[in-house]
Amino acid sequence: MVLCFMFIPTLGFSNSSDVFHKIEKDLDSVIIKDLTNKKLIFSKDENQILAPASLTKIMTATLAIESGKMNSIVTITAEMKKVEPTIANFQVGEKFYLRDLVHAALIKSANDAANAIAIYLGKGNKQLFVNMMNIKARKLGMRNTNFTNPCGFDMGNHKTTAKDLLTLAEYAIKNSTFNSIVKLDKYAFSAINTNRRYVVSSSNKLLRYDPYVVGVKTGYTNKAGACLIARAKKGNQDILMVMLNANNRWPNAKKALDTILH
Repeated sequence: MVLCFMFIPTLGFSNSSDVFHKIEKDLDSVIIKDLTNKKLIFSKDENQILAPASLTKIMTATLAIESGKMNSIVTITAEMKKVEPTIANFQVGEKFYLRDLVHAALIKSANDAANAIAIYLGKGNKQLFVNMMNIKARKLGMRNTNFTNPCGFDMGNHKTTAKDLLTLAEYAIKNSTFNSIVKLDKYAFSAINTNRRYVVSSSNKLLRYDPYVVGVKTGYTNKAGACLIARAKKGNQDILMVMLNANNRWPNAKKALDTILH
């Protein structure tokens, strides 16, 4: 596979090119866009087919938000709990508002929450929900994406590209409910019928240490490696970045954003 990158030197930093060239060595794919000017800042292998890990949950959550059922009540079943960690560890029979499951899926990346969303909105049929994910992906123009599950597990032909994920993220952040969730570092809620309290915390270190970061989602599996979609806003700047299979994810993401934001 031929490696390629694009750099548009319009940032006003003499060392911008050096910074991005160093970062690209640590990851398989990256794409960074200035949303204000609708211009691509930098990319490397943005069309390379890769595993998205829990970045998948952006699609899962988007479908939930758009379902119009965020205030509906979901009863946890044994099937909903049949997922690997990371989990919120809901108990069978507990009842939650769909909106709380969406928070848990996006903030903690809880697989039981994402699985519950899929089974509930699929009316008991998770595959039906997965079909909805793929239909939505095609409508958005995500031509190199195929989802096989709502969580991001490396199952079957579960694949996407950085460019497709940028398309998904650009669409998702147009929704104010989505934005209000992904900027949270922590969220607390309780089961409706048991009052058992849950607190979910984000694994996105940028939310805690970078005042300009307003989301969006982290991901990791053995196959996908460390993944990140980050959005940062400063003044009239609005930057969206996708990093796939990224070593040194946090320092490199911080370097990239610091280089761009001025």
